[in-house]
Amino acid sequence: MKLHNYFRSSSSYRVRIALNLKGLAYDYVPVHIARGENLQSPFNTLSADMLVPVLEEDASSGGELFSQSMAIIEYLDELHPEPPLLPHDPVGRQRVRALAQMIACEIHPINNLRVLKYLVRELKVDEAAKNAWYRHWVRDGLEAFERQLARLPASLYCYGNTPTLADCCLVPQIFNAQRFDADLSGLPRTMAAYEAAMQLDAFQRAQPSRCPDAAS
Repeated sequence: MKLHNYFRSSSSYRVRIALNLKGLAYDYVPVHIARGENLQSPFNTLSADMLVPVLEEDASSGGELFSQSMAIIEYLDELHPEPPLLPHDPVGRQRVRALAQMIACEIHPINNLRVLKYLVRELKVDEAAKNAWYRHWVRDGLEAFERQLARLPASLYCYGNTPTLADCCLVPQIFNAQRFDADLSGLPRTMAAYEAAMQLDAFQRAQPSRCPDAAS
């Protein structure tokens, strides 16, 4: 398999974690979205939405191209069910998907790179205002995430005592929140789940600093 991704992309980061948790080998193909490589050939011929990540299966497996990190992770979970990234019971699966989507569908979309670029280039927002925008919406979303965790039974990770899809989403979001110096105080369950995940090799190896294109 090939994973077309960018080291700082939260969506790419999620998939790297999932691949590591599953013990699946893959070739890392960098796409520098900050330089617009996602809009150029050859990547724009692979991805209809011109976004990372894209998972490209080996030709012997059909050579399929898959987009959208959440769909990719669930595809991997169905194809390689151990260790599971979603609980076996319907209620558990709903809880984990809800937590994951709070990040992937609520926090991340209004704070990703193309939104921040639009704020600066088209709306002429200065750097301080752009960062204030980021910090506000990340904090707002993580407070909601913390409230959701507080309603669930105590656990080592976001849900239960093994990492799930929710943890695959949480860790990249916290990484980016730290990079923008967002306020992460007063989020005990959230940060405890993050710290627990970061003790695992699968999460450590997926870090942006460990990527071949890091800081390029």
